[in-house]
Amino acid sequence: MDKLLDKVLLETDLLELKANPNKMALGAVIESSLDKGRGYLATVLVQEGTLRQGDMVLCGSYYGKVKSIFNERGQKVEYAGPSTPVSILGLNGAPAAGEKFNVLADEKEAKSIANKREQLIRIQGIKTQKHMTLEEIGRRIAIGNFKELNVIVKGDVDGSVEALSDSLIKLSTEEVKVNVIHKAVGAISESDILLAEASDAVIIGFQVRPSVDARKTAEKEGIEIRLYSVIYDCINEVKDGIEGMLEPEKKEEVTASAEVKQTFKISKVGTIAGCLVRDGKMTNKTQVRLIRDGIVIYTGELSSLQRGKDAAKEVPSGMECGIGIANFNDIKEGDVIEAYHIIEIKRTL
Repeated sequence: MDKLLDKVLLETDLLELKANPNKMALGAVIESSLDKGRGYLATVLVQEGTLRQGDMVLCGSYYGKVKSIFNERGQKVEYAGPSTPVSILGLNGAPAAGEKFNVLADEKEAKSIANKREQLIRIQGIKTQKHMTLEEIGRRIAIGNFKELNVIVKGDVDGSVEALSDSLIKLSTEEVKVNVIHKAVGAISESDILLAEASDAVIIGFQVRPSVDARKTAEKEGIEIRLYSVIYDCINEVKDGIEGMLEPEKKEEVTASAEVKQTFKISKVGTIAGCLVRDGKMTNKTQVRLIRDGIVIYTGELSSLQRGKDAAKEVPSGMECGIGIANFNDIKEGDVIEAYHIIEIKRTL
């Protein structure tokens, strides 16, 4: 760190970097958060001019008069000059990291510019929404059961909101897509509930809580609100939810095979095959396929399974039995009847 600071100072001297402190301040936002009891707190770096308590600050689509300025140690200061990082209170929202801020002389002008920027952001959001295309419809049909999970993310710190949103989007698969339709710093409000209702979304709150009215509206409309204080808990629960939306993988398992030794034709019943169970255990409720010379001739279900004259629930390997196949009578000596069942395996990400 000492070497880095020395290099910065050296470059400053060589490049003759200077800033005018005698002008209205401008700079960039480093971080923003919702401070409990105090409101929106923005950490900014003053790049030019001097930021003073009482200045009207415009930052993106937010504005406000600076109520308090705090240095890196949390101590209250009256002003901040160029190259000084400070935290300020007074903005009406939490600007994104990297947003530029300016000090304006008139509150009316700041409010007007902030409102216009907010309108532009909304228009841009509408324009960037992806509409369904024929190619997208074809892709979803080809995949099969395509599902979407819409999420609204609210948090106390801009960095946490961005990190959580990016992590959730990365959980998307070909079958399940995670859409973060709205993300912001602040408490969960009634407008968030209405947006969730309109878009069939789940609300995720990180280190924030819903207001009383928002909670009542959510309970009334049946909107799910998940609250977390650890980011990994949130990611893991959403991951489990997505895994539950995935279609299970189906795997076939052969349970028994029997060789046809003799066939019997019984009126009103059909053809019964006298078999010797070669492998596994033949049960009376199973799927079977008839194999002749290594080729599958028919796939269906057992209609009957007998040991002698009595019906049997199961016949183990090495025992003889009578087998009837539902809706199929073309059974010949030497055929192999193979029993199997389908296992559903839960898929994971």
